[in-house]
Parts: sequence; structure tokens; C-alpha cells
Amino acid sequence: MLTLHSQKPVPPPRVVIMGAGGFVGRFSSKVLKESGSDVLDLTRRDVDLLALSAASDLASRLLPTDTLIVTSALAPVKSAAMLLDNLRMMQAVCEAVTASPVAHLIYISSDAVYRDSAGPLSEDSCAEPGSLHGAMHITREVMLKAGATTPLALVRPTLIFGTGDPHNGYGPNRFIRLAKQGKEIVLFGEGEERRDHVFIGDVAEIVRRCVFHRATGVVNAVSGTVTSFREAAELAVELTGSSSKVVGSPRTGPMPHNGYRAFDAALLQKVFPDFSPTSLREGFSKMEGSCPV
Repeated sequence: MLTLHSQKPVPPPRVVIMGAGGFVGRFSSKVLKESGSDVLDLTRRDVDLLALSAASDLASRLLPTDTLIVTSALAPVKSAAMLLDNLRMMQAVCEAVTASPVAHLIYISSDAVYRDSAGPLSEDSCAEPGSLHGAMHITREVMLKAGATTPLALVRPTLIFGTGDPHNGYGPNRFIRLAKQGKEIVLFGEGEERRDHVFIGDVAEIVRRCVFHRATGVVNAVSGTVTSFREAAELAVELTGSSSKVVGSPRTGPMPHNGYRAFDAALLQKVFPDFSPTSLREGFSKMEGSCPV
């Protein structure tokens, strides 16, 4: 489901990143610049996608030879109002690239578009989200497909971990921060849920490869390995040499995704055979020396 239109990696004349101040946008910009790309970073201060002038503001900055990467989103989506704001943001993007077409468009979506499954998910799995957050991303994908004729690649990351995460959500990022502080790590239930965790550096590298190979279609940014939250917490304690205790807690609601969210990384390995996902241990080791407390 991912087609490479340039077999050799060739940097485009310029890459424009809408949402360059966010987690994925910031790391993608860094990796692309380190690879010799000319990158124009756009943040909300440059183009506010909720402003009435958003479409024209963005269009005025685009060139016909640009690759546009869209990472901007209000996330996670927790209300209908947030959902609608996110769709308005994408409406502005669609209007901008209609008025000022670019050569290539990449949208950073989410694995939340997929319906839960008892087996590993793939790019062919049913995109039937069960959350507002997933509904936002799948609707944005459809808007781009319907509203733009630009060659389009959709990158769908699973749970991302790495230094600089702004959310501090439950999982590896929070665990290593608490471990570095020597604080207790409290799990939901016994931390038995098993999930795929992908390193931010890997997501940025997958984005870079999609840019350089002029990819179109869909690819999941995943590691292909599942780890329980308890294992992740205990690993964070081990690698930081922390005195933190890992403890369970009563679960107050249903277990997300029925406790299992795995991915088949076969397509990723097929299109980029020399790409090797970063393990949770390797990623933690990279974070340990730089993760702020």
C-alpha cells in the first residue's frame, strides 16, 4: 500500500513542515536538515490553521516544487468541539494546496484509525475508529484524498516515545521521567496491557524516507514488537538505576484495546529493507541521558 516513485533517495528542492513545533514535526525537521534538506518550519505563530486567513496564509508560503508535511493537530481529541476544530484546520490545508499546489504531500495520521483486533494490525486492517481521536484522523485523511490532487502519503504512527514528548501520557515517556526522579510508577491495573511503542527517531526517519522516495499510499510507523506497560516501567527503572517502585492500582474502566494492540511491520520492512526499528531498550538508553525531569 506504499509506492516509492523514486527508487533512489533524492531530497526535494524544499520541505515545508506545517506543525514544526510539535513532537513529530520537530524531529522530522531535525532529521531532514541533517540529511541536507532545505526545510521551512511553520508553527502556529507563522500560520494559525484556525484563523480565517489560514488557507491564504499557508498558500502564500507554498511553491509548486515543495513537499508539504502536515503534522498540526489538537490532540488527543476529547470532545466534539476539538474534533470540529481539527477538521477546520484540515479544511484550511486542503484549500491552501488547491490554491497553491505542491509536488508532494505527507500527512502524519495515527494508528487510532484502526478497529481493535485480536491479531496484529496492518495497513490492510479495517480503518473503523472507535474514538473521537481516530475519527478525526480518518476524516482528515478522506478530506485530503477528496480535496487534493497532490501525490499523498499517509504515515500512521502507533504510541510514540522519546525525548521531548509534550504530553507526558501514560507509558514509556512518563515512566522514564518518574524513574529519573526516583518517584513511584503507578500502573493502570497491573500494567498487563501489551502495546507497540515506536521511537520518535524512527517515526522521523520513516517520514524522511517517504519524502526522499516520493512515496504515496499508507504506511504504519511501528516497531512490530509488543511490550506490556509493566515491562516498560521496570525497564525504565533498570536503565536509569532508579530507586522507583513499580506498583499496580485498581482499574476503574475497561482495558483499552482489550489489552492488546500489535502491528505487523511487514510492509515497512518490504519498502525499506535496510530500516531497523529501535527497540524499547535502545530507545530508553538514548533517552536516559537527555530526558528532562
